[in-house]
Amino acid sequence: MSFGQGGPQWGPGGTGGPGGGPTPDWAALAEASEARNRRRKWLLIGGGALATIGIAAAVAITVVSANSDDASASNKPASELPATADIPGASDDPGPSFEATTPPPPPDPKDFISSAKKDKAPLTPEGLFPGKTFTSGENVYKKGPTDSTKKCESVTQNALGTVLAKNDCTRLIRASYIKDGIAVTIGVAVFDTAADAAKVKQQAEKGLVNSLSGKGIPGFCRTGVCRGTYNAYGRYAYFTTTGYTSGKDVTTKDSKAYAAGDTLARFAFQRINQRGEAQASAAAGAPR
Repeated sequence: MSFGQGGPQWGPGGTGGPGGGPTPDWAALAEASEARNRRRKWLLIGGGALATIGIAAAVAITVVSANSDDASASNKPASELPATADIPGASDDPGPSFEATTPPPPPDPKDFISSAKKDKAPLTPEGLFPGKTFTSGENVYKKGPTDSTKKCESVTQNALGTVLAKNDCTRLIRASYIKDGIAVTIGVAVFDTAADAAKVKQQAEKGLVNSLSGKGIPGFCRTGVCRGTYNAYGRYAYFTTTGYTSGKDVTTKDSKAYAAGDTLARFAFQRINQRGEAQASAAAGAPR
């Protein structure tokens, strides 16, 4: 619509109204208004949809971002992960603790055979030298007679007897073995303390335990030259007297006689040590 001289003017179409002037095309105006309303409505619907899509996208991005953080955290090396103390809810309390306990060491077998106060197991010739034979490797020694006396010097030569008496020997146990005409008598002297037995070992320079014959073992070392050994372990001093039943002298080059004496000396040590082990084992198993 334009305004010129002579008043308003309307375009073609329409019927004249009162006063003879032209009238608006109401149908066209209505259609135009309705078209404008439809456009406005679609714009509002479209804008709302876009807003909804935008919110959903923002939520999706947040969720994806959160999930991405979790995934990256799970793939991180342990050195880059937060410490337990940094995790919310982690407790600084390590929980109940218990003191470490260390079992006591097993008893020393030598302790039981070093003093009469602890060495309480029965002591007899058969208990110390059991069985009818003693085997060492391929060598089998037959056991002969055994005996025991509290008069230690009575079954020894004078030089050794004096040493035993001076150091308060309380008992002397003997046992004899034989193999191939070589006989050995073992003598085990008993003292109250290991110190007494050690003195005997140091002081015994000569003199032998008297040989013990019988039960298939002829007399030996009554005359001639025999070999003797001296040693001590715990409260026991132990000796050997080795000789030929034929009366033949033992010389320093006689490897057979020396081997037999050394073997039976080791046997005496083993039996004394086993006595200590048995008592230590019994003490370890006893309730404390």
